[in-house]
Amino acid sequence: MELDDHYKRNLRDLRISVTDRCNFRCRYCMPEEIFNKDYPFLSREHLLSVDEISRIARIFARLGVEKIRLTGGEPLLRKELPEIIRRMTEISGIKDIALTTNGSLLARHAESLAEAGLMRVAVSLDALDDETFMKMNGGKSRVQPVLEGIEAAAAAGLLVKVNMVVQKGMNEHALLPMVEYFRDKGHILRMIEFMDVGNTNGWDWKHVVSKQELLERISAKFPLEPKAPNYTGEVASRFQFKDGKGEIGIISSVSDAFCSTCTRGRLSAEGTFYTCLFASEGHDLRPLLRSEASDEELEEHLISIWTGRHDAIR
Repeated sequence: MELDDHYKRNLRDLRISVTDRCNFRCRYCMPEEIFNKDYPFLSREHLLSVDEISRIARIFARLGVEKIRLTGGEPLLRKELPEIIRRMTEISGIKDIALTTNGSLLARHAESLAEAGLMRVAVSLDALDDETFMKMNGGKSRVQPVLEGIEAAAAAGLLVKVNMVVQKGMNEHALLPMVEYFRDKGHILRMIEFMDVGNTNGWDWKHVVSKQELLERISAKFPLEPKAPNYTGEVASRFQFKDGKGEIGIISSVSDAFCSTCTRGRLSAEGTFYTCLFASEGHDLRPLLRSEASDEELEEHLISIWTGRHDAIR
C-alpha cells in the first residue's frame, strides 16, 4: 500500500526509539541539568515490548514503510536490541535496517548486531579532541571508545556514517579536523545544524552554524561539488570532494528544511507516533496495542493519522 498525507508525501521511513535512556548528556539533546539522576525515565512496563515493536513495525510495513531506523536515547542500552533487529529482518517489505548510536558501546556489540541483520549505523561524534567532545557530551566519554566502535562496525561489515552536530561557540573549530580525518578513513561525515529538540537544549539561532557557512568553511580547504541524492526525500544534502576522495553530507533542518519531501514518522519508546520528527505532540498507540484491537484496527488508525497529516511544508 502507498499511503500519502495531505501534501502527497508518502510514508516510507520509520524511526523507532527502543529506550529513552542514554549514557551521554549531550548539550544539544539531553542536558544534565534536566536529564539528571532525578529525571523520571520510563519504567520497564511503560516501554514497548519486543513483541509490540515487532507488531507495530509489521503494520507500518503494510502501509508502505521500507526503512527502519532504531534509535533512543542510546539504543545499545536496550538488552533486547539484537532480537529487535532480528525481528525487523523477518518483516516483509522492510529493505533497510539502520541504527543511530553515540558509539561508546558499539565496539563490543557491532558483530552481534551485524549477525542479527543490521545493515547500517550512524555514529554521533562532535569532535576529535577529548576536551571539546566531553564538553559536548556532558563529560561522559572520551573520543577513543567511539572511534573504536566506528572501526568495529566497519569491520563487521556495516555501512558507517558519522554525524556531527555543529554548534557555534562550542565545537565549530573541530569541523575541519573531523572532515579531514573521516575522508581519510573513508567514512561519510554528515554535519547537522544545531536544532530545537523541544525546549530542553536552550536552542537559539545565534548558536546555529548554517549549511551555507559549513559549505564555505569546508570548501575553503577541501573544494566540494554537489552530488545527486540517493533517493527522493533524503535528509542530507550530498557533496563530493573535487579530488574524488569521498563525500560529505549536511542536514540543514533549520536553514534549509526538508519538510516538503519528508517521508518519515517517529515512534517513541512508550509507543507515541509522531508525524514530524520535531513534533512535541503525537498519537499514543499503546492503549490500542495493549487492548484487544486487531491488526486491521491498528492499521486503520494509522491510515487515519497519516492521511490527516498536515505538518507544515517549510
